[in-house]
Order: sequence, then C-alpha cells, then structure tokens
Amino acid sequence: MRIGLYGGSFNPAHLGHRHVTLTALRRLALDRVWWLVTPGNPLKDRGLLAPMAERCAQAAAIADHPRIAVTGFEEAIGARYTRQTIRYLTARRPDVHFVWIMGADSLASFHRWRGFREIAARVPIAVIDRPGHTLRAPNARAARFLAGARVPEDQAGTLALRRPPAWTYLHGPRSNLSSTQIRQGL
Repeated sequence: MRIGLYGGSFNPAHLGHRHVTLTALRRLALDRVWWLVTPGNPLKDRGLLAPMAERCAQAAAIADHPRIAVTGFEEAIGARYTRQTIRYLTARRPDVHFVWIMGADSLASFHRWRGFREIAARVPIAVIDRPGHTLRAPNARAARFLAGARVPEDQAGTLALRRPPAWTYLHGPRSNLSSTQIRQGL
C-alpha cells in the first residue's frame, strides 16, 4: 500500500488542497492520501484556529473522494510536530510505503521544521508546485541540503518505493487558493 500524508491546519480546507491531493494520487501512483488535520502549526498558526471537529468536517466535505481520508488523529496521539506523526505511523505500519506531501511554499520553510532531517530520512517527500514558488522553492535551504536525493519528475511514480531520503518536485497546473487569503476575505 502506498499512502500519501498531507498535513496542515486546513483552516479552512479548500479546493487547492484537493487539487494537490489529486495531483499526488495520479503522479505518485498512490493508493490513498490521508489529510492530517493538525491541532496547530507551530510555524504558522498565530491566529485562532477553528475547532478541530469543524476543520475535519469541512475538510471531508472538500476532499469528497473515495481515496482521500481525513483524520485529526494527531491530536489524539499528542503529536505537535510532523516528525512525531511520522515516527508513530512508520512504527505501527512498517508494511505501508508512506510519502509526505507538501506544497512548494512549505519547502521554502522546511529547514525550520523541528527535525526536518529526520523526516527526510524516514519518508520520501513530494513537493507540489505552487504559484510564486516555482523557481524559489527548488533553491530553498532544505532543497539544497537534499539535492543529492532528488528524484527526477518523470520517475515520480517510483517515489513511494524508494528508500529515503528521496524527494521530487512536481510541476503542472497550480491553484492560487490559499487558506490565509480565504480567512482574510481576499
């Protein structure tokens, strides 16, 4: 089983999240993608978050796909950082090939994530292009650190089966939607 993990606040969830997920399902040859609705992002969530149950329900309505599962289990296991979630899942499901999915905007700050090297050493990573990040993200600090582990885009379908560290950058149609802009009414 190949499962993509797409974490975020989903505050609010929107069709851009669905677009990234459908791209990942297709281009990475994944069986499923799990949306991991986080209790909060230590680097981004400075304002008020909608309640977890509300964000999960809205995310499920937006996802609306048989191969996308929405979960808020990070709150239940007390995970505050992605590396805790990755540790938990890989220890309990060694038979699953997990891939971490992130937007190119997240790659720009990935080096600031608690334990980003550990995350990259535990699961392959797929970076999906975002408007305004096409040229900047592949030159980000974490991208430079992981340069030797980059998988060519035309081999993205093999990413889930590769031994980490391994990552790819997927180009294609992009969504301009942003949770921050939606919250700000833009």
